[in-house]
Order: sequence, then structure tokens, then C-alpha cells
Amino acid sequence: MALYTIINTLLTCVTIYSTLLFVTVLLTWFPNIDWYKQPFAAMRQVTEPFLNLFRGLIPPVGGLDLSTILAFICLSLLQRVLASMAVSFN
Repeated sequence: MALYTIINTLLTCVTIYSTLLFVTVLLTWFPNIDWYKQPFAAMRQVTEPFLNLFRGLIPPVGGLDLSTILAFICLSLLQRVLASMAVSFN
């Protein structure tokens, strides 16, 4: 039961982080947002280190940052693994 709670908590954290990452990526489409003011600075500070992991693998193509696609794929895979683990330990 304790392992189920831990896995479920991790799954919730990954889901929240995915949502935060999605909102951050959507907000990058608006050039007039000041990323140095709150809450945008906090969002960027939390999501940029994760995105930088993938930016080294996939460089921008024509001004588009395709590394976010790989980041979302990895988070989705992690969510699926955690969800299947939660089901098996329940």
C-alpha cells in the first residue's frame, strides 16, 4: 500500500509538471511576455533545465524548438510506466 502511494504521488507530480511545461511552451508563442516577472520567471526556472537536456540532442530547425516534442514524449512514457506500476501494486 505504501509503494502504491509513492508511485501515485510521483504520477501526480509528473502530470503537474507536464501541464506546467505545456503552459510554458504555449506562452513562448506570445513575444510580449516578460519572462523576468513572476509567475513567468518561476515557470521558466522550473522547466528550462529539463528542456535544456533535449536541446543538446535536437537543435532548433528554422527557428522552431523541436526538443520540446522529445521532452513531452519522455514525460508521456514516464507517465505510462508509473500508471502501469500503480495498477499492478493496487
